Amino acid sequence: MTKKGGNTDRWFIGLSRLGLVLFVAFPVLWSACSGAKNEVVKGFDNAAEVPTLRTLGVETLISDSGITRYRIKAPEWLIYENAKEPYWFFPKGLYVEKFDSVFATEALIQGDTATYFKNKQLWRLDKNVRIENTKQEVFLTSQIFWDQRKREIYSDSFIHIETPDEVIEGYGFTSNEQMTRYVIRRTSGIFPIKRDTVPADSLQGDTLVPQKTPAASPKQTKKS
Repeated sequence: MTKKGGNTDRWFIGLSRLGLVLFVAFPVLWSACSGAKNEVVKGFDNAAEVPTLRTLGVETLISDSGITRYRIKAPEWLIYENAKEPYWFFPKGLYVEKFDSVFATEALIQGDTATYFKNKQLWRLDKNVRIENTKQEVFLTSQIFWDQRKREIYSDSFIHIETPDEVIEGYGFTSNEQMTRYVIRRTSGIFPIKRDTVPADSLQGDTLVPQKTPAASPKQTKKS
């Protein structure tokens, strides 16, 4: 009698343990078979499309040959090291400040989006690109390329240049990194800026009035 009762107890305990294991394992198995796993796997079908690093609120200094040359600011920085051609992407805009050997600012560059091709050391800035140099000149265009190996900046897009004396417009240009020596490939117009002469007591600030005149002698090269 006692032996039979002992067997019954052991059988009941074993069955209870099996039920507990199934109770715990079933939700795990269910979640493993659900759509969540498929979504995760699907997201990593192509590793090249997944950023290896994402950084927000970026402000950093970058050196070249041991000398600090650039300050970069960006709301978001994505690094794609697994891409066939590794690159950095700045989807929410980029601001670059370029320094000389004594840490003085040589140029300011910004754009709505930017891509840096790591192996080529080539930058591409797109949409509302703005560049300023030490000569108080402003360059506005829709796309530029900045080749750090050749130390030049170039573009095939429309370019609008504002200098202290004139406005120059054209298509395509090449320049040094400081944007102080540049050549416009096809000039479409040069518009002198004339300062209106008014009595000093009524002058609250200089007013610049662009006077558009035909470009009789297109100016192809702007040098320091």
